[in-house]
Amino acid sequence: MSLVIALDISMGKSYKVTYDDQTCLSEGEIIHNKEGFQVLLDEIQSLPEEPILVFESTGIYSKPVETFCQRNQLRYCLLNPLEAKKQLEDGTLRSWKTDKHDAHKLAQVHQQNNRMEKKQQSDIYKELRDLSRFYQEVEVEIKRIRMYLHIAIQLSFPELEQFFSSRVTPYALTLIELFPHPDLVLELSHTKIKNRLIKSTSKRISENNAKEKASQIKDYAKNSYPAVSADSIQAQKVQYYARQLLHLLETKEQISNQMIEKAKNLKEFELLKSLPGVGAISAALFIGEIGDLSRFSNHKKVNAFIGIDIRRYQSGKYAGQDRINKRGNPKGRKILYLIIQNMIRQQKAAPNHIVDYYYKLKKQPTSKLDKVAIVACMNKLLKCIYSMVRNNTKYDYSHTVSMDQ
Repeated sequence: MSLVIALDISMGKSYKVTYDDQTCLSEGEIIHNKEGFQVLLDEIQSLPEEPILVFESTGIYSKPVETFCQRNQLRYCLLNPLEAKKQLEDGTLRSWKTDKHDAHKLAQVHQQNNRMEKKQQSDIYKELRDLSRFYQEVEVEIKRIRMYLHIAIQLSFPELEQFFSSRVTPYALTLIELFPHPDLVLELSHTKIKNRLIKSTSKRISENNAKEKASQIKDYAKNSYPAVSADSIQAQKVQYYARQLLHLLETKEQISNQMIEKAKNLKEFELLKSLPGVGAISAALFIGEIGDLSRFSNHKKVNAFIGIDIRRYQSGKYAGQDRINKRGNPKGRKILYLIIQNMIRQQKAAPNHIVDYYYKLKKQPTSKLDKVAIVACMNKLLKCIYSMVRNNTKYDYSHTVSMDQ
């Protein structure tokens, strides 16, 4: 007997079918609430043997079902949407898609497909994943609000942007919120501006530094030619977006600290930090997206999970250019990409065989495009990290060089 429970998931509910090989034992709708999941659990417990649940990953809608499986320690297969689509294709030209039909088809083709049972990870990896996603969402929001602030400042007091360095700082945002328009600066004395800066900023600032900033903003205000008045909506928007950014930066710092504190409990955190160019945040973000590397039997499966395994197309005499699959984890790919770029920027800090490989690809008789070279380095880095974690060893440049030769 081979029992399969397949679910076609939609918002708040699933269509469920129970199969013994090719025989349907039951079917019906399951509501994603306590009562609905209890009905499903009762059915599972009444079966003569433990079934395996099969369902497609549909983002937030499949999470309650996955949580139900984890809490009740049930075996389950979580299918990638592209994988599920491929398995459900019946080779005909007929377009036939309903929740009921898809649930039946998922169960019927289970035996013909080598579906990997989802391995449980400890809660710390799930918590790190949630923190990593939250951190990245806040970063996206910071970029969006910063763009809005830039637009508003250009109309109200464009010289304020000269207080920005390469990034937005809480100190600069406090100053912008206080003085969104040059008229608000010109009506105050140097001393009052200095005192307001000292009083308002959450960071410690010396009196001399405050005097210098007061003098700078006074000079900017004298030469500024704003397109709007001090009581305009644009000036109000400058203050609003400055406050929003201040809050987002504080939130980002809090999440960052939480991530690092949790990641410190995992052995791979210190191993990752031993890599040149990988700091605490990068290490925590990497673990949050990749999870427990021990669940992968080899580094090629890690590549497939991330989505940098090669997709090759050849037909007759035509051979298409090799490309990465991009079917895996796009957020994980982004973190890897940023890590490689950071390694290249910090190449003088310590020897790094990944950076060596990057320049080797760039200096070959036919130089690789930058993006191609970086993706190749991402592949090499994943292989290196997988080996480090499996063998519980820190990064050793001399060892990696001898392996490459």
